[in-house]
Amino acid sequence: MANVELAPSVMRFYSETVNEGTRLRHAADGRLELERTKELLRRFLPPAPARVLDVGGGTGVHAEWLVEDGYDVALVDPIARHVEQASAICPASLGDARALEAANDTYDVVQLLGPLYHLPEADDRRRALAEARRVVKPGGLIAAAAINRYASLFEHVTYAHLHTERMQASISKILSTAVHDGPGFTLAYFHRAEELADELREAGLAEVEVFGIEGPAWSLVKAAEQQPGEGPTEDLIASATAAARMAEPYPELLAASSHLLAVGRAPGAAV
Repeated sequence: MANVELAPSVMRFYSETVNEGTRLRHAADGRLELERTKELLRRFLPPAPARVLDVGGGTGVHAEWLVEDGYDVALVDPIARHVEQASAICPASLGDARALEAANDTYDVVQLLGPLYHLPEADDRRRALAEARRVVKPGGLIAAAAINRYASLFEHVTYAHLHTERMQASISKILSTAVHDGPGFTLAYFHRAEELADELREAGLAEVEVFGIEGPAWSLVKAAEQQPGEGPTEDLIASATAAARMAEPYPELLAASSHLLAVGRAPGAAV
């Protein structure tokens, strides 16, 4: 069994507090995040049945649709509860993104759709990306998600409490330090788009691209969900999705998305 060393607050948050699968399947902004992540990844994934390693794959939300699409998926996660749930979908094991047990050049795709959030030290993020590059085949795809540096600014407007002095101080600290380490979430690192791209390039990846997953209108969807009533309409969610697609050619709009998705390829010809 792998020895996983993450901040205690991260381990507690995912072991005891939140169900990430529920958020992605049922929260309005979570549904937008899930559907756009699927849409973006499907543009770059090799044909099934390619081998995919889902690092930090949580309860298997992404593994589930990948398996349904015909991919050969294995999942690694540091949270025992996640591994137990994901085992119903694909082979799953405890593990650390910074020290994968897989052999070199094993997978066609390695995705890190959560680990970079919770590695505030740059050296740890470098290790995670280096491990992804080690286990992916030459020419293989690496996809890494990040929380956008400015996401909390947009999010807390939707809760209608950003005007309070306490919340302004909290969000200002995140904006200036890139680190969240307080109540309401857990220890997390928030990337700028160009920083995320640089980290993939420094790991030796080529053809790096960064996308805004939810796009610039996601906070409108979340705001509608906070109001009394039935929540955001399907038309509003569809409009926000269209905005995300239309924003893709304009890198200045990346700063308005809640999450970022970077893709890159390992050197060498695909095998």
